Amino acid sequence: MGRTMEWAGREKHMRGIPRKMVFLAVGAFAKAVATLLNTTSVHNADTLIRLVRSRPPGIPLLTVSNHMSTLDDPLLWGFKGFPSLDAHLARWVLAAEDICFKNSVLTYFFRLGKVSQEDAPIRRLKWGTASLIVRAHVTPIVLPMVHSGFEEVMPEKFFLDRRPPFPLCNKKIKIMIGKPLEFDIPKMRELAISKSRGDVFSSTTTSRGWPVISSYGLDLDEAAQRYLYSSISDEIQSAMEELRSSLK
Repeated sequence: MGRTMEWAGREKHMRGIPRKMVFLAVGAFAKAVATLLNTTSVHNADTLIRLVRSRPPGIPLLTVSNHMSTLDDPLLWGFKGFPSLDAHLARWVLAAEDICFKNSVLTYFFRLGKVSQEDAPIRRLKWGTASLIVRAHVTPIVLPMVHSGFEEVMPEKFFLDRRPPFPLCNKKIKIMIGKPLEFDIPKMRELAISKSRGDVFSSTTTSRGWPVISSYGLDLDEAAQRYLYSSISDEIQSAMEELRSSLK
């Protein structure tokens, strides 16, 4: 079902009313869990809110966070001040097909919630959940985030190795938002091509049959793509490690 109902994810589907209803319901649920049932503290929240509401036009924003429980997204976005009820400002997210697209009802619901299937034609970073497309010709902003507490609010193995039917209360959730990382993809593409030529990395790595990507007169073979993804993910991983250390 993952490749069906793409029409449900379009902004103008039924004038956007079903999408707004989904985000109102899910956003209200997230805010109730994060702010009413539990105590949530957020470091550097203003940075995230500013980038969501007023970053320069044409600049994409990707968030990378650790994964604590199945429901930490969308619960993560329920903290005070974040526009989680606004369907227009809400971001697209990747999700596993075997969880979110098992039947027609779930597929329709998650399409309305701006969820894409995980096996979309995007290469995933080795750290976190963000993805970057090498054909992008803009400078994306990547915002690293680390959180804790969701494993206690919605534990995966609470009773009989199952999650509780409802979120638990009186838990402490802590969210650390890092400094924005800007990646100049065009320059990084050129560097990846030059570095991967004759590099040990390209000659010793087993080929997986990645297609050659042509963009702006530059051809990225598998070795160049691997080098590019490695460069991006290493920088993000360093930022995540620093945040995780400050979370302790």
